[in-house]
Amino acid sequence: MQNLQWYPGHMAKTRRLIEENLKLIDVVVEILDARIPFSGRNPNFDDIIKNKPKLLVLNKADLADKNRTKQWIDWYADKGLKVIPISCTTGMGINTVLNEARALIQDKIDREKEKGRSRTLKIMMVGIPNVGKSSLINRLIGKASTKTGDKPGVTRGKQWLRIKGDTELLDTPGILPPKFNNQAIAMRLAYTGAMRDEIMNTELLAYSLCDYLKDNYPDALRSRYKLESIENLEGYELLEQIGKKRGFVISGGEIDMERAANMILDELRGAKIGSITLEEPKDIDAIEEEVL
Repeated sequence: MQNLQWYPGHMAKTRRLIEENLKLIDVVVEILDARIPFSGRNPNFDDIIKNKPKLLVLNKADLADKNRTKQWIDWYADKGLKVIPISCTTGMGINTVLNEARALIQDKIDREKEKGRSRTLKIMMVGIPNVGKSSLINRLIGKASTKTGDKPGVTRGKQWLRIKGDTELLDTPGILPPKFNNQAIAMRLAYTGAMRDEIMNTELLAYSLCDYLKDNYPDALRSRYKLESIENLEGYELLEQIGKKRGFVISGGEIDMERAANMILDELRGAKIGSITLEEPKDIDAIEEEVL
């Protein structure tokens, strides 16, 4: 498996930005991709954020496996973390974000109200690249005030934005950990587009994705690509079959594997294969052992 590393200079700058502004913040809202609810968390955030009240938001829940999303919500609840699923595309759950964030410091708000003082709720938005931080902010304020895109690394500087008079949001650029001790986590990030495709071998990535889909979502894989027997096929054989079905044939009758690889990654990210979640809570013990 290829060794994926990704930590450009602006990410180191973002860590400093978060640390320097944390004292101004009431609540941290961490946005995750619902398809990778564990791998999509930067493990350094807990050290950076420390004891600040925190709300986890599973964005792109409309693209994820609903049963697994429920499992993840319960798993995080057992650890004392509030999680809400949302979709910036459909609008699902957007209206609950500010209410849930405010509820985390409601005691402080009530105490200041008793003293005759109003309080502006200040929220910091954090997350890895390409999880939809800017899209969520645009939904919350009702207009496009932050740059958005389908490539990681669109937001490059901090932005303070006011919402409805009593709430301010600090948007920060996406930040990945400086290294990946667990390559399975790195691969999941790559599947969903959290890292730029240019830094990896997309064919190898697609091989491993085909293996995962065969083992976890075989019906969806067969249905999408009109495949028959897939049980005894390796990832590269599956991708070859998929390329053949799609007509990606080049000179000599060979399959254009690069084109097939790019296609299946695009179709995963666009939920054209189905509602897919790339990890389960029951896998976490094994993941954490590898990380340690």
